[in-house]
Amino acid sequence: MSTTNDLFVNEHREMDLLHEIGSRIAAADPLHEVLDRVVQFISAVAKFDSCLVYVLEENELVLRASKNPHPDVVDRLKLQIGRGITGWVAEHKKPMAVGRNAYKDPRFQSFKELPEDRFEAFLSVPVLSRDKLVGVINLQHKKPHVHSPQEIRLISTSGFLVGAEIEMARLEGENSQLSEQLESRKAVERAKGIVQRDFQLSEEEAYLMLQTQSRQRRKSMRELAEAIVLGEEIKRSQAKSESA
Repeated sequence: MSTTNDLFVNEHREMDLLHEIGSRIAAADPLHEVLDRVVQFISAVAKFDSCLVYVLEENELVLRASKNPHPDVVDRLKLQIGRGITGWVAEHKKPMAVGRNAYKDPRFQSFKELPEDRFEAFLSVPVLSRDKLVGVINLQHKKPHVHSPQEIRLISTSGFLVGAEIEMARLEGENSQLSEQLESRKAVERAKGIVQRDFQLSEEEAYLMLQTQSRQRRKSMRELAEAIVLGEEIKRSQAKSESA
């Protein structure tokens, strides 16, 4: 039977862990490190056999962290919104707890890569940022288990804490991708101009030549374009040296 002191110690430990998660988020730690710490926090405050953390990316839930080692599926396993218990939670943004026979639930979706899909009990909570879905946390049990309101509240709280960080990382990723696309477009435009001038081609013909060379050389358009631009810069440098 838990004593008042035991409860105080547990609550103190939970607060320390929550504080550490908040500190990691404030320090802008890599997303995987934050998610791994969330899994550790959940491990300290709740008993379970498996913990999986999914992150919403391009309208799909991608497995990004796991208590049990899943090197072959972490960062690769994807779920569709609305499919399975996890997809239902993501779609409705509401927690769901199944105390027994979770794998028999009509909404359950099994994956052969995850052996714990035959576990009995299942708790799934949404990870939100300003009421916007950014992920889902799943807890699973080998034996039947009744999830207490405190358990659900604690798991949901960790989800709220990390929700903003996940959303920030997603936006940073999108911005980085847009920046890469812009740089690629600039390089291709410069290379296209050089090809037009050197081969007396139209803009469309020059672009088609770049596409053809990209396929034949098995290089991306940006790699090919940067090589052409570099070659042009080398020629200009040599010409300046000879005229000096």
